[in-house]
Amino acid sequence: MLNKKLLCLLLILAMVLSLAACKKQGGNNDGSASGNSTAAPAAKSESTTADSNKTKSEKPAGNGGQTASAMVPGKLNFITLDDRDSSVIRGITVYGNRCGSPEYNAKPTATEGIRCIFELNEYVGFIPDTDATYGIRVWILEHREDQKFYETTKFADQMPGFVQYCDLHFDTDEPDSNYWGEFYLNPEDCKAGYYDFVFVYEGKAVATMLTYFYNQGELEDKSDAELDKLAKGL
Repeated sequence: MLNKKLLCLLLILAMVLSLAACKKQGGNNDGSASGNSTAAPAAKSESTTADSNKTKSEKPAGNGGQTASAMVPGKLNFITLDDRDSSVIRGITVYGNRCGSPEYNAKPTATEGIRCIFELNEYVGFIPDTDATYGIRVWILEHREDQKFYETTKFADQMPGFVQYCDLHFDTDEPDSNYWGEFYLNPEDCKAGYYDFVFVYEGKAVATMLTYFYNQGELEDKSDAELDKLAKGL
């Protein structure tokens, strides 16, 4: 009888020890799962960062370099160097004679939102906001991605590579005319595309502006709204 009681006690003790061992092992598993749970968000965060970096790298390049896609058409880009006075031009109106309403071509002088699309063979004129009455020249060149070229170039009558230029001067004999100067690009010599207007004073560039010339006849039937949409889409 005693042996049976002793055997029962031993079996009960073995069961208790077995349960205690199982509980301890289960506790370790819980701790391990909790650790994995902590590690999982870290891995997710790392993955998110990688995806974010990948997305950024796939985006188009920004304004690194003054390219036709990076520059803002119709905006004066002032060249502020110690050897020149960029304040000689505070703003400008640019107009044409083939496209847009009279109101479209008579916008107030500004530094951005300036008319910047034209046709080949269209007379293009300028009205600058300036204290100078003469000495400003606008050089028209095919667009250059290297805009720093204009910072170091000495502009002269024999300058190679230009397409056209226009001398700006105010007619003091007819102050009400508000006429400064005009030019046009001959379609026999020039092609449609991006062009730089380079505003030069005393032989040095003080500002540039990106423009686009269409083939003759492409814009003349467009409304002002359509012209604005084209200009914003450049």
